[in-house]
Amino acid sequence: MIPFKLTEEYLAEIEQLIDSHQDGQLSALLAEVHYADVAEIINELDEDHATYLIKLLDSEKTSETLTELDVDVREAILANLSAKEIAGELDELDTDDAADIIGELPKNMVQEVISELEDREHAKHIVDLLRYDENSAGGLMAKELVKVNENWNVLTCVKEMRAQAENVTRVHSIYVVDDEGKLKGRLSLKDLLTTSTKTHISEVYIPKVDAVNVNEKPEEVAKIMSKYDLEAIPVVDEIGRLVGRITIDDIVDVIREEAEKDYQLAAGISQDVEADDSIWDLTRARLPWLFLGLLGGVGAAAIMGGFETLMSDYGVLFFFTPLIAAMAGNVGVQSSAIMVQGLANDDLKGSISGRLIKEMLLALLNGTVLASILLFFTWLWKGSFLTSLAISISLITVTVVAGIIGTFIPLFLHKRGIDPAIATGPFITTSNDIFGILIYFSIAKVILGI
Repeated sequence: MIPFKLTEEYLAEIEQLIDSHQDGQLSALLAEVHYADVAEIINELDEDHATYLIKLLDSEKTSETLTELDVDVREAILANLSAKEIAGELDELDTDDAADIIGELPKNMVQEVISELEDREHAKHIVDLLRYDENSAGGLMAKELVKVNENWNVLTCVKEMRAQAENVTRVHSIYVVDDEGKLKGRLSLKDLLTTSTKTHISEVYIPKVDAVNVNEKPEEVAKIMSKYDLEAIPVVDEIGRLVGRITIDDIVDVIREEAEKDYQLAAGISQDVEADDSIWDLTRARLPWLFLGLLGGVGAAAIMGGFETLMSDYGVLFFFTPLIAAMAGNVGVQSSAIMVQGLANDDLKGSISGRLIKEMLLALLNGTVLASILLFFTWLWKGSFLTSLAISISLITVTVVAGIIGTFIPLFLHKRGIDPAIATGPFITTSNDIFGILIYFSIAKVILGI
């Protein structure tokens, strides 16, 4: 299959067919296009063209396309559809996707759309999902799954599975429950096919099964599924009853969103924004961290002002100020990035003190190597061994301190329930700049005897 590539010519052809109401030709053109690619096309159309195309497509393809659209585009299109039209699309979707879309509708329209759903069992499941916090396993799960009772025999089990599988897009696992609906284990398809039809499921099911609670955070669910290479994981309520399942496609979305959020935090963007957002939204997201950088710069300037005499007597120190500040920021970001990655993957071992000692020794080694090179270079350039020694020792000290700060801050934030990714951006860079300059001039003052 050749990957779809949206070109300006193709998009112009789509718009021309819409404007001339060539519905048959337009439908034929998009018949073999994957719904994800159709969503890419619609994302580039204006609101009127996008709405026209959504109404033209067959319901099954439209419903899948809606789940792939940008949120703002989807909201604009849904605003142009009636409650009955929206309900018609939601009837074709899995409950988790349908609940997500309903959650984006205005409150006064939610009940109207739900009342228009033809499949009342489907509607009941959607309403149940809407009760859960969207930032939880319950808000992420789907109701569609295949489950069997431990007291059934294999023949009854197969009959029930056939009926249930009609509503499930893909059967990842067969879950076993008791009479109260509590999750007991999972059933191997191989065991089911090779066992006598009169055998009870309680005799052949596998009692070991990974599951998550409805209140579990999506990030924790992602860690579990990644660790055990799961395509799906069952979700249970507070008393262990099976209430749904989470599939890998939803977890991939969670991982992507978390990575995007961490990347923006690391870049000094405090809100979830995109390149196409308004100037006001982008300004609100960026300005707080830029202001922090401004304060850091003012603080660094104030510190340098306190060493004015030292600067006037040893002007060469001024030329190495950017180097010291940059090294402090770089080492701090490197250390914090490693910590944040370890915390995100849940693979940090040992105590905090052990982690700090290891990072301190690593920074000391790196700092010594770099300082030795700098000492040799500065001595040849300026001919003053004492000044060169002051700069080099400052570099070692700054590197060690920056490494410790870059390690400790993410761990501290994580313990306080704050996203440690915030420590890989301007926060850590600015703080290390200030500490670096203070340490630099303080050591230089002591060594040079001023």
